[in-house]
Amino acid sequence: MSGERAPIVVMKFGGTSVGDVSRIQHVADIVAEHRRRLPDVGVIVVLSAMAGETNKLVALAKSCVERPNPREMDVLLASGEQITIALLAMRLIEAGISAKSLLAQQAQIATNSEHTNALIESIDADQLSALVSQGIVPVVAGFQGVDERGDITTLGRGGSDITAVAIAAAVKAQTCFIYTDVPGVFSTDPRTCKNAKLIERVCHEEMLEMASLGAKVLHTRSVYFAMRYEVPLVVLSTFEGPFIPGKNGTWIVAEEELMEKPIVTGVTYRTDEARIVVEGMSADIGKMSRLFSELSRKNIFIDMISQESIDSGAVNLSLTVPDENSLTALETMQALGPELGASGVKIDRDIAKVSVVGIGMRYHTGVAARVFEALARERIGVTMINTSEIKMSVLVPRKYCEVAVRVLHDEFTDFQLTTGEER
Repeated sequence: MSGERAPIVVMKFGGTSVGDVSRIQHVADIVAEHRRRLPDVGVIVVLSAMAGETNKLVALAKSCVERPNPREMDVLLASGEQITIALLAMRLIEAGISAKSLLAQQAQIATNSEHTNALIESIDADQLSALVSQGIVPVVAGFQGVDERGDITTLGRGGSDITAVAIAAAVKAQTCFIYTDVPGVFSTDPRTCKNAKLIERVCHEEMLEMASLGAKVLHTRSVYFAMRYEVPLVVLSTFEGPFIPGKNGTWIVAEEELMEKPIVTGVTYRTDEARIVVEGMSADIGKMSRLFSELSRKNIFIDMISQESIDSGAVNLSLTVPDENSLTALETMQALGPELGASGVKIDRDIAKVSVVGIGMRYHTGVAARVFEALARERIGVTMINTSEIKMSVLVPRKYCEVAVRVLHDEFTDFQLTTGEER
């Protein structure tokens, strides 16, 4: 997104923010207060379904049929947001604020036809901007779209965030506020590490890595959308007062907007992956191609990969996959075992991936040394390693996950200020 931004903000509220009628009333108060303080700035609101509602609808479908039809599943799941947008619009109207609830087809959020995981293709920015110019607050259903046949689609996990960022990009909004149940983005999970710090600013690339590596504040697709279309994002709490820059919330911005580039911005972790080892397989590249092609054909995402040479030109190949796909991956590799010349296939679900992330890693050496020194002090073994320009991930036994997070966070406890010499 380039050029001058419109005097519009997008405010997205997640499921916990609209979890009951009293919370919907609170959201209406937030919108009203923003309108009062900045009367010349229009507001577009995007809502999720009430917390837990989507899970209830999924369970309802599965209690009815073993394998719900994807198209009909989207029709069912989209009903959750219809409730919240109507209730909020009612509340705003009663408070004297012109508002209009809009489903995906009314807001003309066009997607492809990939039911339950659709991609947004276009949004009618003119219609939304016209409503704002008339002093109306559009209250848009997140998580849903409509395909070229007019069928309802849903955007998959984190879909309401994606809707909000896409709308902000389409109308060239000044800011997209993502209201959640946490005060912003923390340097690590506060539930795991009491020394976790609220980050004032983080760049899109860092947030993208952190989201993909376990930070649950934003979905990776929404961060990618914001980075691609240069949408300024703020993550903040619905329940902790108005947004005051520098006092609360986290700005997610382009790298060049960061005054400082900390070596490490955050420490994240995941415990939802499994490690599979194909033992003694042929090192022939054709065999490797056969294995990964078959995993790809079954839509199995592969995260970390490592290879260990053993006797007679054979290798032990290790890779990690989402735990939910691990049984399919294991069965696929076992079936291919004879063709690959493998002596066996084993799986380990008792693992955790712990990562340090920071844009400053591009410009400083010594991060790997500090990571391994910190883990060595606690005698935490590492079975796999994965790196990029701005992150380093290590695979450790799951029982040591929280300890590893804390010691790495403590090791880089000065990261908010460390932009020069290594200590």
